[in-house]
Amino acid sequence: MLILKARATAPRRRSVAAGVAAVMGLSLLSWTGSSVATEPATASAAKPAAASARSAPVPVQLLALNDLHGNLDPVDGPAGTVSRVTESGEEVRSRAGGVAGLATLLKGAREGQPNSLTVGAGDLIGGSPLLSANFHDEPTIDALEELGLDVASVGNHEFDEGPDELLRIAHGGCHPDDGCAVPEEPYDGADFPYLAANVTRKGGTEPLLPPYWIKTLPGGQRIGFIGLITRNAPDAISAARIRDVEFHDEVETVDRYSRKLSEMGVTAQTVILHEGGEHGGSIPYNQDCNEGGPAAKLGQPIRALAGSFTPDVDMVVSGHSHEPYVCTVADPAGDPRVVTQAASFGRTYTDLRFALDPETGDVLRGTVEAANHPVLTATPQDPAMAKLVGTWRERSAELENKPVGYITADLPGRGSSAPERPLGLVIADGHVEATRGNGAEIAFIQPGGIRADITYRASGEEGDGVVTYAEAFRVAPFETGLVTLTLTGDQLVEALRQGFSGVNEGRSRFLQPSAALSYAVDLRREGDARLDAASVRVAGERVAADREYRVTVSEFLAEGGDGFTAFKDGTDRQGGDVTDTAALVTYFQSVSSPESPLSPPAPARVEVRQ
Repeated sequence: MLILKARATAPRRRSVAAGVAAVMGLSLLSWTGSSVATEPATASAAKPAAASARSAPVPVQLLALNDLHGNLDPVDGPAGTVSRVTESGEEVRSRAGGVAGLATLLKGAREGQPNSLTVGAGDLIGGSPLLSANFHDEPTIDALEELGLDVASVGNHEFDEGPDELLRIAHGGCHPDDGCAVPEEPYDGADFPYLAANVTRKGGTEPLLPPYWIKTLPGGQRIGFIGLITRNAPDAISAARIRDVEFHDEVETVDRYSRKLSEMGVTAQTVILHEGGEHGGSIPYNQDCNEGGPAAKLGQPIRALAGSFTPDVDMVVSGHSHEPYVCTVADPAGDPRVVTQAASFGRTYTDLRFALDPETGDVLRGTVEAANHPVLTATPQDPAMAKLVGTWRERSAELENKPVGYITADLPGRGSSAPERPLGLVIADGHVEATRGNGAEIAFIQPGGIRADITYRASGEEGDGVVTYAEAFRVAPFETGLVTLTLTGDQLVEALRQGFSGVNEGRSRFLQPSAALSYAVDLRREGDARLDAASVRVAGERVAADREYRVTVSEFLAEGGDGFTAFKDGTDRQGGDVTDTAALVTYFQSVSSPESPLSPPAPARVEVRQ
């Protein structure tokens, strides 16, 4: 594992002096750039290349993060922890996250590294807590600039408010509906380029955002970064938000722009890809996942993608699956290629080091080394970052701290590994109550729609057992409309089956039901046979094939998101005016009080047989 040093150059900020800005030499409208240098150590994959006998290899460092999701503060509950394996083989979990601690560690990692770059692999914004989402994620862009981010690929959550809002985030301008977050300081866009090589307008050929960025080091060597997103992004984005954009094949896109870089003489090439691999559980950040290694191997689809990109690509920095790994995969020429991902929510970062041939500029793959490092909450806070976050917190404090509910115990959600998540059941109950006026009998929420946990222990000064607006918002930050539609019994059963078939066959997605519905799953079976169709009950009675049921889901599910295409066949659609966020807040307010707090629902809606 790498022992990190630190960096001499200060993180870039929107407010830095003009002279420093000139040194950065970065234009959002340009696909190439030249800026300050940074130095790294070494790395471990090998497209052999001999270093010049006359000059020493040029060290380079990449510091990488992904899936921050606007979490400027540490996340509550299990989702805000990391695990590591000790020398004795014991797995130990620790609290982690927070950009003020991350800033401290990145500054330390850059020390003595004159050719250091910081990259992001998507979902840096979107699905964010209220602290950032209240201002359309401008606080997170501020924080990323303070961290010294040089370049980032887009992720699916960068499209949460649609492509036009993403372009505003990239290039600047006040929000078209809510105006400027800070009236006296109009938003001027990100000072790093967002890349989207495989995203085009519908029917178009030009990328929505630059496909690549080139960094020129002081010695003249250049490193090309191709940034893109999974082509399966539409499965994770509300269809209404992306009707006028298309997502294209990752391998074809990378190979096309790799050739372009090669034609320009850029032989050192890195792919920043918002797609990852899943192992079906939490992975310790220091666990080996190399092919043939003793621990969990790299999952799909990143394994296949990383093994298919042209051999001219030297390494792949990935995201999306939230699982930290450092792996090697053979490229089409049979040479090992390093593939990395940090954990989500700012809990870890990746330090990746390698050397360039000083004459050819190519990566000496035998020098590539990488390791993930935790951002423990005990890390000293960087003063500048702490001040930045504090400034934004003051602007939203009144709304953030407003009590909206009261609970008797933790409500595990995002951090729960159980098929039936107590917080998911509460959310579903809130959705059905919010849409009774549209005839709702049942409601479902998909696991990905639960963005956090709600803990009994106070996160601030509100007191134990108090749920604040900020905590409720963190759970349901998308403010997605709720739709009530009609499904037959057969369609209802098919929707449940789709949690275990199609795109979900390899990673079961248990729909979280409201109180009126229950079902059983047999994990000893395969595919959609896992659902016991005879077990599906509505109000205690077996679901009738031809009977019509009124079902409430988010707009995302109503459009077939996460592979639940059966909801697309629903008829007599009503709603869209009540959001998931408002429904949860209203439910807490209606069913709980200081004298009568809400208890976690009894685990009786999803039976699992194994």
